[in-house]
Formats: sequence, C-alpha cells, structure tokens
Amino acid sequence: VQLQASGGGSVETGGSLKLSCKTSGMIWSTFRFSRLGWHRQAPGKERELVADITSDGTATYQDSVKGRFTVSRDYAKRMGYLQMNSLEPEDTGVYYCNIKYESWHYWGEGTLVTVSS
Repeated sequence: VQLQASGGGSVETGGSLKLSCKTSGMIWSTFRFSRLGWHRQAPGKERELVADITSDGTATYQDSVKGRFTVSRDYAKRMGYLQMNSLEPEDTGVYYCNIKYESWHYWGEGTLVTVSS
C-alpha cells in the first residue's frame, strides 16, 4: 500500500490550495472503512493532526483551521482531499495524509505548503 500527497505549493496569505492523497494497492473495502487524516509538520515542530474524516464522512478539524479547511474523500477513486482556503503563514509545513484501518496505519510522502506574508 502506498499513499502519495500532492498539490502543495507556494501561495501568498489569503490564497488557496487543494491537496490530494492518492492511494495505491489498497483494496476498496479497506479504504471504505478507514479513517483518513491530514497532518502537517511545520519547520522545527512536531507533526500535528490538522483534519480527519471517518468512514461515514464525519470530519473533525484542528481549531486553527476550522472554517478555512475542508477534508473530503472519494470512495470510488480511493482518494482523499484537503481544500485549504484563507491560508496563513502559520499553515506552512509539509502535509501528510494518513490512513487508519483497524490496527493498520499507512503514511505517505508529504507535500510542501509555503504561505508567504
């Protein structure tokens, strides 16, 4: 199983980006009943959970991104997304997607988001 995050880039404050998480080698039922999360790691800081979405579509967000970020998933494509609006310099970091299914945790390579003031 492989996960690959993409869609990062450099934007100015107030800009938007949409991240995608592509899964490879994961059977549909695993993805369907998994929990998908987006984490970020800012320079010099620990990785933190930004948003996640359960198998039934319930989304939760870190307080700092509520109202600005939207997490979603496409079961048919086995992909996850993170729409990020009104970006702030504090959102800068490497973003990773994560899949949790029962006792299994899958991580992929991240994508860098840089927000300039």
